[in-house]
Amino acid sequence: MMRTWISPVLLLLCGSLAATGLVRGGSPGEAAAFLLMFTLLAAVHSPLVFPRSVGAPEAERRGAADGRPVVYWRPGCVYCLRLRFRLGRRARRAHWVNIWRDPAGAAAVRAANEGNETVPTVVVGGRPHTNPDPGWVREQLAPSA
Repeated sequence: MMRTWISPVLLLLCGSLAATGLVRGGSPGEAAAFLLMFTLLAAVHSPLVFPRSVGAPEAERRGAADGRPVVYWRPGCVYCLRLRFRLGRRARRAHWVNIWRDPAGAAAVRAANEGNETVPTVVVGGRPHTNPDPGWVREQLAPSA
């Protein structure tokens, strides 16, 4: 759990230190802007941006039952962020697995990617797709007619 918060906390600390230096240098406006920028970066790299993660066995069970994709991701991954933002509100329809929190999820990703933990890995119908086009994933999340 702590591993997922390392990047956001480091970003906040760096932003705070830089803002402190700017305030001491007589630039409070720049310091506020700088701190705001680092706070936004920390928020984007935190697990709070993603839908609630479930364990890999539970996600696989749910995906098999309802046909929705299972998305394996990790905090700080720019490709995962791109996928999350491009899916918009539909992202909540997928089953998300944080591989840093779930060893079974990390093992599933390694099995699908020749031993690498390459994310996002999206499993649809039991077939893994590594870093798929967000438009394609959005189509998989569309309500079935």
